[in-house]
Amino acid sequence: MNFDASTLKYDDKGLIPVVAQDHDSGEVLMVAWMNAEAVARTLETGRVTYWSRSRQAFWVKGETSGHTQELVEMRVDCDRDCLLVLIRQVGPACHTNRRSCFYMAVRDGAEVEIMAPMGG
Repeated sequence: MNFDASTLKYDDKGLIPVVAQDHDSGEVLMVAWMNAEAVARTLETGRVTYWSRSRQAFWVKGETSGHTQELVEMRVDCDRDCLLVLIRQVGPACHTNRRSCFYMAVRDGAEVEIMAPMGG
């Protein structure tokens, strides 16, 4: 069965949420958005391409920072309204220079920073 991105369930803005997970460690690195064209570009190039809601433009992860995401596999959830991209991440995934965007934990009612920015 061939994959058809038009069968995905996009929101009213034509977007679908995407969870980026490190292929080797299983660590969840970030969540972003794709439209149908970003899905197609990601599958064609193997470089994860998102849709930036703030800039209203395509965003190839690492294009300016060098912190690239190489696609290993794309997965579609059971409701077809969310994607999981298994990736090879070079450098930090977060714009705060941390490995993951999920660097704050809620513990005993307080927020605790559990991951420092990467050196360099």
